[in-house]
Amino acid sequence: MNDETIQKYGDELYVAWLERRTVAPLLEREPDITLADAYRIQSRYIERRVGAGETVVGKKIGVTSKAVQDFLGVFQPDFGQLTSGMVHEEGDTIDLGTLIQPKAEAELAFVLKADLQGPGVTAMDVIRATDYVVPCFEIVDSRITDWKIKIQDTVADNASCGVYVLGKTRGDPRKLDITLAGMVLEKNGELHSTGVGAAVQGSPANAVAWLANTLGELGIPFRAGEVILSGSQSALVPVVDGDELVCTVGGLGSCRVKFSVGSAA
Repeated sequence: MNDETIQKYGDELYVAWLERRTVAPLLEREPDITLADAYRIQSRYIERRVGAGETVVGKKIGVTSKAVQDFLGVFQPDFGQLTSGMVHEEGDTIDLGTLIQPKAEAELAFVLKADLQGPGVTAMDVIRATDYVVPCFEIVDSRITDWKIKIQDTVADNASCGVYVLGKTRGDPRKLDITLAGMVLEKNGELHSTGVGAAVQGSPANAVAWLANTLGELGIPFRAGEVILSGSQSALVPVVDGDELVCTVGGLGSCRVKFSVGSAA
């Protein structure tokens, strides 16, 4: 795919995000689009957001479960970039008017205290480089009409990232068994789903190591202070006005978020 076409689709996704509307699946319009093309489109989309004043503050890992990989026809995760305009803190009320077709997923976020450069990064390297972990929600939000996505569509669309919410309870991954720690997700006071760290590539640290090595091959390091979302431990949860979600990680704590139409955070 030539540079002009890459720029066209990156700009299209940026405008769709800006105007809170969707576009037709890219794969339907460009049947020969490759994963490499899709990541270049993602880079253009993020370039536009950074050009408008945002900064890149971390990365997200998606497509970490076998069920989602099978659905999309891939055998490895994908990744997107987190920007300063996506950040929410626990207790915020997210305005649904700022999103298009949001769904929430519960996961573990890593906040780094040291740079991490692949290739050759192991899960133990990730643990050593991590300042702390927190429970979090990622609110995914596809700019692709009706979530009709294949892997190329979601990658181009920054791995369908919308916003994310970090919990306030910090844990030391050297003392917390993040692989076996269970996660409970409640929606409006009722149990919605349960999960465990091992569902994410065998361990959330494995997923973070995978991304460090994948980016390392491109010459891109993780930087101290960055936030890394390690991949969903829950099913996707559609959210509407008035919903409240709580995810609780065993031995760590909880993260809570509310959703409303027209409410400021």
